[in-house]
Amino acid sequence: MSNTFSFEALRRFPDLEADNLVAVDATDRLVLAESGPFVEAADAGQVVVVGDRYGAMALGGVALHGARGVRVHQDSLTGEQALARNAAAAGLADELSQLPLTPELFTGATVVIGQLPKSLDALREIAQLAAADADVSLFLGGRVKHMTHAMNDVLRESFVDVRASLAQQKSRVLVARGPRPAVESGWQPGTAYPLREHHLDLDLWVCAHGAAFAGTKIDIGTRFLLEFLDRMRPAAGTAVDLGCGTGVLASTLARARPRLSVVATDESAAAVSSAVSTVAANGLTERVRVLRDDAMSTLPDGSADLIVCNPPFHLGTSVHSGASVKLFRAAGRVLKPDGQLWTVFNSHLPYRTQLTHAVGPTRIAGHNAKFTVAVSTRSPHDGSAQNWSAQR
Repeated sequence: MSNTFSFEALRRFPDLEADNLVAVDATDRLVLAESGPFVEAADAGQVVVVGDRYGAMALGGVALHGARGVRVHQDSLTGEQALARNAAAAGLADELSQLPLTPELFTGATVVIGQLPKSLDALREIAQLAAADADVSLFLGGRVKHMTHAMNDVLRESFVDVRASLAQQKSRVLVARGPRPAVESGWQPGTAYPLREHHLDLDLWVCAHGAAFAGTKIDIGTRFLLEFLDRMRPAAGTAVDLGCGTGVLASTLARARPRLSVVATDESAAAVSSAVSTVAANGLTERVRVLRDDAMSTLPDGSADLIVCNPPFHLGTSVHSGASVKLFRAAGRVLKPDGQLWTVFNSHLPYRTQLTHAVGPTRIAGHNAKFTVAVSTRSPHDGSAQNWSAQR
């Protein structure tokens, strides 16, 4: 165990940092305290960490409770990168390995710790995969105000014994033990996800892993943006679905324009896996390239004619515009001169000014009772792309 490890040394970078955004919270500490004896009793390779935002649980498990060979899954690419940096700074990188959310992540695990995901489907997918081992104990924590009794019910689908810890500093931990036999719970580990749904109005299959935004539904903002599909730079040869989620916009664009080269990109592992499945389910694998990337960081400057985006306005459970602004700036860099960014957003948000600053002249293409669709054009003589490239 380490006597030098400090939670205060952890950083969110390269994710956004702000006064109301933290790298470690009371939930991280409480999960480690509740699971500590189990982690300390585990052999090498028997501890799994899921949903660790920036490494507090994984590194705390190693430094404070002697965990070795810890397997980690983080949905967020920037979370992975932050953990890698924090682990290197603490000298603990050799004890961690990143794995996708598959049955292999949980094979032989006796302890699973992590943050409770926001969606019940995400929790259900984790619980089903974790429950494959009869000796596993699950410790998932969250802020009390974001927890519901439905979370207990979801865990009981896969585990016999589910209890909640006492609340401390407005956080609580759900503990699940005693996995139910597959014949009793009605599922086979690893087979339920991704879910699939066919939308008759669009003749489109949508596939989704548990943590993917909107699941197999098509959210109303995306539906509104799709109404403008024919007006989106008709002569475009290259397009990017930025923050692609389950790949609805990318798949619809590719099918509507057979000559268009489409990239679907997201920093969420669940989104990328879902988009891969959606693209395949619609027979578009040869037409759409799916990429896990943070704000198109691996795409060249001035390489896209068209970018479509339904941007987020939350960072985890915090309302924060930083995530959207980061995507707008990235679009200003990646668009070719005269290229267009089409976005949809809640009408009360002040995005038009931000889009104009990050990309170029922005006009409102349409609006309804809740959403606004805007189109921003990169000026041939605008230095935005070069400026944003220099600030990366």
